[in-house]
Amino acid sequence: MSDDSGPELVVEEFVDYCHTQAGLLSGRVETMRDEADELLSEIDEEMAELRTRLEEHASGVEGVGGPSTPAGPGDVDIDALEELESEVKEKQLLVEAKQTRMQAFQDLAAAYTDLAEDLESDDDGAAALERVVQFEADHDAPAYFEERQTLVEAAADSSATDPD
Repeated sequence: MSDDSGPELVVEEFVDYCHTQAGLLSGRVETMRDEADELLSEIDEEMAELRTRLEEHASGVEGVGGPSTPAGPGDVDIDALEELESEVKEKQLLVEAKQTRMQAFQDLAAAYTDLAEDLESDDDGAAALERVVQFEADHDAPAYFEERQTLVEAAADSSATDPD
């Protein structure tokens, strides 16, 4: 009797796949961390600019030696300060969103690593494939890999085109 089921499924290949996925996720976390650090630097710069503007305004109105008339409209641009404050708040929200996303990527990377360790004790390649596909479906793995097809996607594509 011949075996027409295709190539033999090897557990080690699924273990390597899980480690690769975890590595890709960790790399993406590093990229997001760099992006968040850049945003934090921009926030620091904008906050320093806000403080400088406010200090300049405050130092211009302190003391008795100044004019007794109210400050003119050119002294402080409230609209510009409010716009800068709004930009800072928006960037802070972006940083928080990136941090949340980074945590999700880290969690999935750790879960892939745990799955790889679990698979190492298995000797059935078909069962390993099924576990990885189920894992990816349960964790919505395709959402984390925009430029790479996951096994769950490949399995879905295969079942959609398989006439059996």
